[in-house]
Amino acid sequence: MGLIVQKFGGSSVANAERVFNVASRVIETYDNGNDVVVVVSAQGDTTDDLIEKAKEINDRASRREMDTLLSAGEQISMSLLAMAIQKLGRPAISLTGWQAGMITDSNYSKARVRRVTGERIRRELDNRNIVIVAGFQGINKYDDITTLGRGGSDTSAVAIAAALGADLCQIYTDVTGVFTSDPRIVKDARKLDTVSYDEMLELASLGANVLHNRSVELAKKFNVNLEVLSSLVKEPGTIVKEETNMEKMLVRGVARDNDVARISLCNVEDAPGKAFQVFSLLAKHKISVDIILQSIGRDNKKDISFTVDLDALDGALKVLEENNGIIGAESIVHYDNVSKVSIVGAGMVSNPGVAATMFEALYNAGINIQMISTSEIKISVLIEQEHAEKAVRAIHEKFHLGA
Repeated sequence: MGLIVQKFGGSSVANAERVFNVASRVIETYDNGNDVVVVVSAQGDTTDDLIEKAKEINDRASRREMDTLLSAGEQISMSLLAMAIQKLGRPAISLTGWQAGMITDSNYSKARVRRVTGERIRRELDNRNIVIVAGFQGINKYDDITTLGRGGSDTSAVAIAAALGADLCQIYTDVTGVFTSDPRIVKDARKLDTVSYDEMLELASLGANVLHNRSVELAKKFNVNLEVLSSLVKEPGTIVKEETNMEKMLVRGVARDNDVARISLCNVEDAPGKAFQVFSLLAKHKISVDIILQSIGRDNKKDISFTVDLDALDGALKVLEENNGIIGAESIVHYDNVSKVSIVGAGMVSNPGVAATMFEALYNAGINIQMISTSEIKISVLIEQEHAEKAVRAIHEKFHLGA
């Protein structure tokens, strides 16, 4: 018997029937003699609905006030789940992020966890309560409510598991585990029994919407035992852990990310320090850059192209245009109809020819590559968005990843 942290996403608690389904799953774990901490997301489309309500009042509301508003969604879920567990005859108590001791920095809407005190959680567990914690939220040094950004409830769950030394952290979703690709795109996608932290981190960062990348970073750092499984179907999920030789697959998965945009700075002076000037400027405004391509200089000029998250596009363009007097680009152009398609696998590092196989699959499918990025365990390409699903299927088939 041990301590188990369970996280349930918004679709898992979307209505009364599903709340009671989650309550039953939690009680089953509790009745097996375990201490249980449950982290919940907001029900269904609650967060989107709250954002729309804010726009009705002020479409340029401060991020502080948005965090205060959006934190209400998780608080609804935690209370309803605690009520359901109590109705089924087990002791439960719900805690907000601040009550649970989730201390964050002050970057509203994208806060990062500083530490989890967890004192209140431990006291409630000692009293044999099932503890329900609102995910996605915390509190900063000013005693303001903060939210952790997209996928924040995953991060909340792993942070609590790490702080409490949990024996297992289970992330319940609407899929049965981590697949070789999105089953909605690739019909014969296969569920993986295990995947390494590094592989999962890459897949999460590259568009596989099963786990948020920050939660995987935390799990790897603190060696949290992680399992991804379904809240609707009772079957084993995918274990995320240190690198394993249990499944000798060259490529573990193919991911697609449509939430990217390409920016090109055309005819910039070909001089030392120009790239530093551009990317330090973006970093100063907390804009992350992914794939970078610099053309060979001609006539003392060059082009610099790179990708950013789609929701960072407007901010990046504003920063670049306001500072173009320093950068000196003849034009700044952007494309938002692109997708990033990637393959991930720890086995790639010791196997030459993986990139060639991927590019052959795209060639055979008649798909042009705009940009390429590689690391030891991943290869990403930027292509036109209309070809993304076709590309994923072609690559998946080429590497024989199907069930």
